[in-house]
Amino acid sequence: MLRAIRSLMLGLLMGAAVGLFFGWAPFPADGRSSVLSDLAQPYRDEYVVMIAAGYAVDADIVGAAQRLSRFQAELAGPGLRQSIERIITTSARDLDDIQLLVELAQDLGQLTAIMRPFLEPSEEGP
Repeated sequence: MLRAIRSLMLGLLMGAAVGLFFGWAPFPADGRSSVLSDLAQPYRDEYVVMIAAGYAVDADIVGAAQRLSRFQAELAGPGLRQSIERIITTSARDLDDIQLLVELAQDLGQLTAIMRPFLEPSEEGP
């Protein structure tokens, strides 16, 4: 019995040593960087909603704009408007998320006619 346990332990240690050697020396993993614009559309929408939710909590418009700029030009200006309008027209999100997005768009100066009905009554201007 003791011999079997020793053999098992020796086999596990040797296997771990060989695995570490091959993992580090001849076949290391290639590091790769991914950019946010590589995300699939549902995950992009989720990211934009999270930015809008964060903005609703901290009211940091500069921080929200910086986080949106990580998508490069994709969510700057017209890209943000198009993204929010697509979410509204496809009903991809619930009403609370859409209202957060519309508030962010309003404060960034990107409000459109499609977004206006989703503003809270106290937030609408003259």
